[in-house]
Amino acid sequence: MTENTQKLSDVGVSIWLDDLSRERISSGGLQKLIDEKNVVGVTTNPTIFAAALANGESYSEQVAALAAKNTDVTDAVFEITTDDVAAASDIFKPIYDASKGFDGRVSIEVEPGLAHDAQGTIAQAKALSAKVDRENVLIKIPATVEGLEAITETIAAGISVNVTLIFSLERYRDVINAYLTGLEKAKEAGHDLSKIHSVASFFVSRVDTEIDKRLTAIGTDEALALKSKAGIANAQLAYEVWTQAFATERALLLLEGGANTQRPLWASTGVKDPSVPDTAYVVELAAPSVVNTMPEKTLEALSDHGEVRGDTIAHSYEGANKVLDAIGALGISYAEVTELLEKEGVEKFIVSWNELLDTVTAALKAAE
Repeated sequence: MTENTQKLSDVGVSIWLDDLSRERISSGGLQKLIDEKNVVGVTTNPTIFAAALANGESYSEQVAALAAKNTDVTDAVFEITTDDVAAASDIFKPIYDASKGFDGRVSIEVEPGLAHDAQGTIAQAKALSAKVDRENVLIKIPATVEGLEAITETIAAGISVNVTLIFSLERYRDVINAYLTGLEKAKEAGHDLSKIHSVASFFVSRVDTEIDKRLTAIGTDEALALKSKAGIANAQLAYEVWTQAFATERALLLLEGGANTQRPLWASTGVKDPSVPDTAYVVELAAPSVVNTMPEKTLEALSDHGEVRGDTIAHSYEGANKVLDAIGALGISYAEVTELLEKEGVEKFIVSWNELLDTVTAALKAAE
């Protein structure tokens, strides 16, 4: 293991790779990251699969077989992506077993076009879980208003969930409530709560990108001094929300009955502003029981020169509140920014999903 990734793991952070492809699986590259970089899980999304399919020759044999059966493009994408996730889940199974289900996880997302369709999301979450058929799969559901119902019902069915596209503290509280409600329903239905896991993916760099744009437009020294601070402050306060929410009587009752906490996950941790250190969204958000899902570029930067300083969240709450208060005092609306980011997040995933469909459509035609 590299010294820096081991240090981060020693703090209590689970390193998950934000990328997956068949080539990475078959070449042994994924196993190498497990062996050398402390990687203990993988997340995927439509953008990742679109890139994998567009650039990978390793899918040609399966595409040809699907084309020979005149498979519909949506069904073809379902088959291809679930096969990758099942294969990756098998690679991570030893970690899943050793960590009692907390790590060794592979995530797959419902179609982004279902983000505002609770019943459609629930149905597809069940279909994806059944198709992958691995205990260590996590079904990704976006934290839209409609997604909250889907989170509850999917958890209630005994299916583990990765809640994605969380930007605001208020919505994060709603997500935790949806998880706890799902656990209560699962308990009533007789499910083994110890087998149900969840992470809540709180996005970091996108918050900075949007708020920094507004701070730059204001242009004062006071505004410019606040650049690249909102994303980390927001995530630090999300950790505080998590610690408080799972110390309530309601949560403790479920935990004592064998349920698992819903761990915070830092997503969007690749730095987009070149003036920000490339490991900032890793080393400044280190704390026990969190997951940090990193693109490979960020993982390599951490391994090479990341300065892990132990728990950097524990005593951060006062300063984090001051940062967000100062930004609000300049007239930048936190609610407006986070609502916009959720809307854009769904839209970006829909664009990537359509690119994925176009790529597979072209591949199917070429294979005929």
